[in-house]
Amino acid sequence: MEDLPDIPAWAVRLRAARREKSWLPKDMVRQLIEAADDHVRAHLPTRDSLLRMLRMWESGQRRPRDPYPKLLAKVFGLSEAELFGAPHPVGMTPLEPSSTVDLTLYPPHQGPVAPELVMYFLEQLPGHYQADMWLGPRHLIPTVATQARLITELAQAADAPVRRGLLGAGVAYAALLGWLYQDAGDVDQSGRWRTLALDMAHRSQDPQLISYALTNKAMLAIDLREGHTVVDYAEAAMADERKLCPKVRILALVHQAHGHSMLPVKNKDMVDRLLDRAAGLVDQVDDEHPWGNACRRTLGYIDVQRATTYVRLGAYREAVALWDRILGGAPESARRDNGVFWARQAGALAAIPEPERAVQIASATAAIVEGTGSARLRQELRAIPQRATAWAGTAYGRELGEIIAQFA
Repeated sequence: MEDLPDIPAWAVRLRAARREKSWLPKDMVRQLIEAADDHVRAHLPTRDSLLRMLRMWESGQRRPRDPYPKLLAKVFGLSEAELFGAPHPVGMTPLEPSSTVDLTLYPPHQGPVAPELVMYFLEQLPGHYQADMWLGPRHLIPTVATQARLITELAQAADAPVRRGLLGAGVAYAALLGWLYQDAGDVDQSGRWRTLALDMAHRSQDPQLISYALTNKAMLAIDLREGHTVVDYAEAAMADERKLCPKVRILALVHQAHGHSMLPVKNKDMVDRLLDRAAGLVDQVDDEHPWGNACRRTLGYIDVQRATTYVRLGAYREAVALWDRILGGAPESARRDNGVFWARQAGALAAIPEPERAVQIASATAAIVEGTGSARLRQELRAIPQRATAWAGTAYGRELGEIIAQFA
């Protein structure tokens, strides 16, 4: 396939250099690992993550960041300038954290910032959330990243109160990007955007946004399997509970429940109490904030959270009963989310065990992965065999192994 004209020149050079060596992508990853010194090698991500990063570099979706330019230059026996071209001009360095798009660098915004821009950005958020449910992160990250970086630039130029309005919009966009990168499996970028969201929330001085940003930090800690960290962030989000709207309190309570379901000592009663408190607030959600509306968008939102925690707690039959009820009325448009839920349902069925249903659902769910680019969905599918050990040697077990093998 010929290189597309809008791929950055450095990405074309990077791909050409690899092909000149007759290296497959997996060979390139091995060379990168071998080129790193002991200190750098200890901090490199997994080979799968490096493969995904290499594909993004070669397609121009993301420019390599330290330490990768040095490693790539070393592997090919070139200088960084030969491989990537001249560095960015002084004073024109892209805003951090970096996005997956290689933006053309223009002079920063000059002059006053129109207050109407705050509403312009906020009005686009619901559309991004809807697109995420169908597309997943792969196609949405470049669009949202470009807007998030523009918001950050405008906030630097704006006077109060426009600046605070832009910071509020920036929190929402940075949190959404944190989520998209988390769903794509890029934990480092997710963490950077979620930290930026918390920074901007503090600058906005809005207690709702500060608590919302803290719950987003908790969300990332869930995927990192850091139960105590989840609880700490979620409890911090509730520190000023009297000032919080029902929606933010729901998010904090839900994440507390997830955190407690991950602790070494399981406490199902605590999890249920926290989720019951959250359920009692759902009908009170009446704010106009365009962010954090999962409890409105997701059918049976609290049941989804409860079923997810029940799988972690080993309450598989209760989890299956909830998933059957939830997924019976789930809208087809929420393709990626439904796939995650089906994978969790299959995991619970595998543990009961109900092999036939588990395999049937896993097979249907596997088809969604490539279309959405959701690493979270891939991770949920890979977890199913861990709960199917009792029937791994059966025909159903072998079929399940073949389905999951494509995501190894």
